Amino acid sequence: MKRSSLLPALLVLGLASASLAGPRPAAVPSAPLARPAARAANDDTILVRLPNQATMTLFVKNKAQLRELRNYKLDSLIVLLDTYITQAETASKGSSSEQVTMEFYPAKDQPGKQVPEQIRITMHNDPKGPGRPGKSGDHVDVTLGRVFGVSVDENTDGSGNDRVSVRVGTSAKSDSVRNAERKARQQEKANRAVHSNFNIDLGLNALTNKQRDLYGNSLDLRPVASRYLSLNWHYDIRLGRKGSVLFLRTGPELAFNNYMLDNNYQFVNQNGVTFLQKPTEVGRNLEKSKLAVSSINLPLMPMLSFQDKKGHDSFRIGAGGFLGYRLGSHTKIKYEDNGSTKKDKDRGSYNLEDFQYGLQGTIGIRSIDLFVKYNLNNTFKDNRGPQAQTISFGLSLLN
Repeated sequence: MKRSSLLPALLVLGLASASLAGPRPAAVPSAPLARPAARAANDDTILVRLPNQATMTLFVKNKAQLRELRNYKLDSLIVLLDTYITQAETASKGSSSEQVTMEFYPAKDQPGKQVPEQIRITMHNDPKGPGRPGKSGDHVDVTLGRVFGVSVDENTDGSGNDRVSVRVGTSAKSDSVRNAERKARQQEKANRAVHSNFNIDLGLNALTNKQRDLYGNSLDLRPVASRYLSLNWHYDIRLGRKGSVLFLRTGPELAFNNYMLDNNYQFVNQNGVTFLQKPTEVGRNLEKSKLAVSSINLPLMPMLSFQDKKGHDSFRIGAGGFLGYRLGSHTKIKYEDNGSTKKDKDRGSYNLEDFQYGLQGTIGIRSIDLFVKYNLNNTFKDNRGPQAQTISFGLSLLN
């Protein structure tokens, strides 16, 4: 970048601050010159043409950002920036890299003075500049402390007209800093042997391999009303060296299975046996009749997990098994009685199997997975309840 254009570019900070004291300068048309850089939506623009025919554009979101510059003495700040940019420019000329980042700490070097704590300068060398044939144009990112940043662009269109744009923003970061932070996050994630996450399973329950109970009644469920919910604290343990895509998923799952009966049946437990029965009261219609079961499960599921170029999870697939233990269960019926709504809730084991085991699988893209869980053992104890096996399926929402 040419020194003759760089210092006037920084001087625009002083011109912009002075605009707060009076009317805002009118925008000068830039049609005869190179087209100004695109600005973000809702930004205010101040366009300044200097005597040397260079055009400088200042983009700010509001005047409050300009007022932040009052925290510094702009004349001293401009001289300070020019000194540091000169050092960074000199260092970049001796580097073969397209980007050179240097950090300075003026508050430590000049104690007692009102200067930024940190100044980070990134020189984007022109890959097609002198000695490197091609398009002309350099770019400099300047971050002042952790408050606001300055981005300086210089381009030459070949006609002798230079364009220098200066951008002030409250969260400015150079491309090199963003890339370094992204790579650091990717490396940190790749180095971790265990990844933890929380997700929620939302789905439905169905019954397979059904057999009629002792009285010949069929265990039929309302498909949409028989819901499944699980709160999962998972740990993905890497299997193999760093960078391996093979993991073992495990961790506690708190699951809630709802079995909503159809055909006006309800669960009845008598003489140590659970069976289906319709209401003994004549004309009673059950609006709701369900069995709710809560359990704690532990999956053991090998998985393949892949990431995109930015280090984000992109695709996963896994299959394995699970073990579980019933924590509690109850039945609930809802009906109308003499014009009022009644709800009866009874807690009990209802001869459900306490221990559960089965198979499960998952496949997902980014933050959404599809899951399926199949219980290999019967839902109720043998010869003491309706015989059937549970299958649950749905969506898994990742945090």
